[in-house]
Amino acid sequence: MENLLVATYLICFAAITGGAFALMAQTLRRPENMKPVSPGGPLPRRHPEAPSYGEEVLYVDLNRERLEALFKQAS
Repeated sequence: MENLLVATYLICFAAITGGAFALMAQTLRRPENMKPVSPGGPLPRRHPEAPSYGEEVLYVDLNRERLEALFKQAS
């Protein structure tokens, strides 16, 4: 019974270690397969929800002075 438990532990340990190594190897190999985009080449695909060029975007200004003013206003 004890041998079965040790064998199960070693099999699971080997599977997890092998999976982790495979993910690490794939992550390290991936940048080599990426082709650089040439300046005159095609543009990369844009996200469907990305704003068009020149379109104004709503944003929140979170610089230090603005946050301090909001904190003082709230208290």
